[in-house]
Amino acid sequence: MQRDVGCRIVLDITEPADLVFAIAVSRHYAPVAESLVVTLDGAAVEASEVPDAHGTRLHRVRAGAGRLELDYSATIEGNGGADDSTETERLVYLRPSRYAESDALAPTAGAEFRGIAGPEDLLASVSSWVGTRLAYVSGSSLPTDGAARTLLARRGVCRDYAHLCVALLRSLGVPARMAAVYAPGLDPMDFHAVAEAWVDGAWRALDATTLAPRSTLVRIATGRDAADTAFLDVVSGRADLVEVTVTAVADVLPDDDVTELVSIR
Repeated sequence: MQRDVGCRIVLDITEPADLVFAIAVSRHYAPVAESLVVTLDGAAVEASEVPDAHGTRLHRVRAGAGRLELDYSATIEGNGGADDSTETERLVYLRPSRYAESDALAPTAGAEFRGIAGPEDLLASVSSWVGTRLAYVSGSSLPTDGAARTLLARRGVCRDYAHLCVALLRSLGVPARMAAVYAPGLDPMDFHAVAEAWVDGAWRALDATTLAPRSTLVRIATGRDAADTAFLDVVSGRADLVEVTVTAVADVLPDDDVTELVSIR
């Protein structure tokens, strides 16, 4: 399978800023072609690569005031390597986090899913339950909304679906985390977020939105929740987002059966 992914991000920097982007494909892939160009008012700006957990590649940019433009593209042929983890890391993904309040949602998880036999059935049940309880509504949630607020609102976007899946699974004793991905087939196209659960010795993807086939996803960043996987962090200064354009295409778009265990490769 060949996948071509990329993005264009335009910012108006009104105060000198320290920016961290998570837009490059993870180190699990060996792209046959890759390009990253950053300019400020047309002049080249350095983007230093910083490694993060699970092969995430961050790019740090320090820039003065002006219009900053970032263009990234990559072509991947075949699958990337599997993402493993240590027992310590899996323990981290059993704990509540900022956007996945598994402790607050434990009663709901117990009432809805306790007693379901088999990991495949559990993952499919959680994914389907979240998918039928929420309505996908662009712009319906705040950047500070977590899983509990999402469940009360009964609507959200991909990160909200993923947070709720992660929180419910952790409540049931299943290590779970979030992955930011490029998603061929996604409509409308954007950066996408899915949940992952540790089942049968591997991380398995859950996408309760069912908006893109899981087998085509390309990993960007991985962490506890959106706090670890945002495509842009403004560490200091001020930068206003002007444009975000994401592209992700694959030469094959297979069907996706939510009952099957699928890993992001």
